Amino acid sequence: MAGIRPTTSTLQTSSAQLFTSRLLLLLTLLPLTLAAFAFLLQWRGGLTDPTTRWSPDHHEFPGMESISGSIKDTIRNSGSGCTDLLGQSHSLSFPYFRDWKFGFGSDLKPKICITTSTSAGLEQTLPWIFYHKVMGVSTFFLFVEGKAASPTVSKVLETIAGVKVIYRTRELEEQQAKSRIWNETWLSSFFYKPCNYELFVKQSLNMEMAIVMAREAGMDWIIHLDTDELIHPAGAREYSLRQLLMDVPGNVDMVIFPNYESSVERDDIKEPFSEVSMFKKNYDHLPKDVYFGNYKEATRGNPNYFLTYGNGKSAARIQDHLRPNGAHRWHNYMKTPNEVKLEEAAVLHYTYPKFSDLTSRRDRCGCKPTKEDVKRCFMLEFDRSAFIIASTATEEEMLLWYYRYHNFPAFCFTILM
Repeated sequence: MAGIRPTTSTLQTSSAQLFTSRLLLLLTLLPLTLAAFAFLLQWRGGLTDPTTRWSPDHHEFPGMESISGSIKDTIRNSGSGCTDLLGQSHSLSFPYFRDWKFGFGSDLKPKICITTSTSAGLEQTLPWIFYHKVMGVSTFFLFVEGKAASPTVSKVLETIAGVKVIYRTRELEEQQAKSRIWNETWLSSFFYKPCNYELFVKQSLNMEMAIVMAREAGMDWIIHLDTDELIHPAGAREYSLRQLLMDVPGNVDMVIFPNYESSVERDDIKEPFSEVSMFKKNYDHLPKDVYFGNYKEATRGNPNYFLTYGNGKSAARIQDHLRPNGAHRWHNYMKTPNEVKLEEAAVLHYTYPKFSDLTSRRDRCGCKPTKEDVKRCFMLEFDRSAFIIASTATEEEMLLWYYRYHNFPAFCFTILM
């Protein structure tokens, strides 16, 4: 019997089966090959997994890659709170980018700097710096003492691009004693007094020096902030301090940021910037009927609307004859500054956000816990009361007092960072 020749349809079926089998083989081998390649790169240290790089178990702060291993170990094992910071929450609110490379070029306008006088540790200072870098601030003048001046903290701060650390040395004090505002009457009434009065004088003298540093660095705007405050640039075309100040008319010398005050919902706050989101609005940003209608509920026996200050903070355009006018304002020797108050943007003030703030402030001041003696140490009535209660009450009594003043009036609002 003659051999059977395959028909055209048989050949087509065989060809289709062969193509299908090869395609299945390719689809099987391709993911296996990619997985093997990725494993090889990770095993050789050539690939960083982004999900683990910023995980809660990642214990390197920005700038620490350039510090020797021995110093890293010292920082982690010290009382600076580095390890505790990352271990307190499994929900990171600030992604600490390695090397802090934000790509801020020399052509970035306007150039904004912040100056502060601080004794805070890394757990407070690092997220504060990072947040404002994201907002568009390029330069920070940190006048440090106490914990902030310790080697384990200052060595980290010095590695961050755009951060200049100034220590309170004898040379600095001698230089400031020759400054212009040291010999002016508006500041002299605060001289030679302890605690908050001493801090106020230091802040003013440091701000005066920061103006000179800002001019030398080519800055356009300068802001004085504490490390328990964040700029909230609401009202800008984008959520950016740089954009906000870019839109300010050229004839404006100073812009005022009304302050909002935090309302704490718990007594176990560890990371205020990520755990506190409720704030009492400034009366400048409230309808008058809401403000007056809820005033009694808002104050809870405190003599003022806010627990602490209520006059906001300000940003000043760098120009000739600029000088500080206390910790909250700037002035000019040759003219009255043209200032505008922002209608939406604000300073978020995290006021006594942690229960431990009561005792920590008490330990930094050597005044007697009497109504008469605290007047020479603290300017604000709430600070005086807080010092007395922290010095004389039991922990249970302190908790009751803490709950009483951290209230949640109807005109609080929530900010999601």
